[in-house]
Amino acid sequence: MIPVLSRTEIAHKVKSLAQRISEDYAGKELVVIGILKGSFIFLADLVRELTIPAQVDFVRLASYGPTTTSSGTIRITKETELDIRNRDVLIVEDIIDSGLTIAYLLNHLRSFSPRSVKVCTFIDKIERREIQVPIDYAGLIVEHGFLVGYGLDFDEKYRTLPAIYRIAS
Repeated sequence: MIPVLSRTEIAHKVKSLAQRISEDYAGKELVVIGILKGSFIFLADLVRELTIPAQVDFVRLASYGPTTTSSGTIRITKETELDIRNRDVLIVEDIIDSGLTIAYLLNHLRSFSPRSVKVCTFIDKIERREIQVPIDYAGLIVEHGFLVGYGLDFDEKYRTLPAIYRIAS
């Protein structure tokens, strides 16, 4: 495995993202919706750095499996529980690559009539983008390689690593 981001670099990027989000939503209460399982570590760090009130909820979407590419078929396996009607929503994801999952979730959440929906991802992996999606906040833009650690996994392995690594091919 090849190191990409250290714990210290991750912490700096998370703090910077939280600062921008807090400024953008000053005076508002935010509903932060994490996509399980990958986002939970990033989301926990992010919400602790926010200086605005926030409620947290989760969805679980499945589109991968034991491979390094999306199956293209997306299904919701856990729905949100908070009412998001007329509320500001921030979707938090660990990594966005093809864009298919986030596009699906954006369409789904918009059906509940939130005031606004924005997207925050720790990793924006542009090399695999199949559909353009709005990414309002990104910690790191990566062009190639399969990444693990800090919530990112390969077949449920490596998710708990405290730094981010590229798997050597």
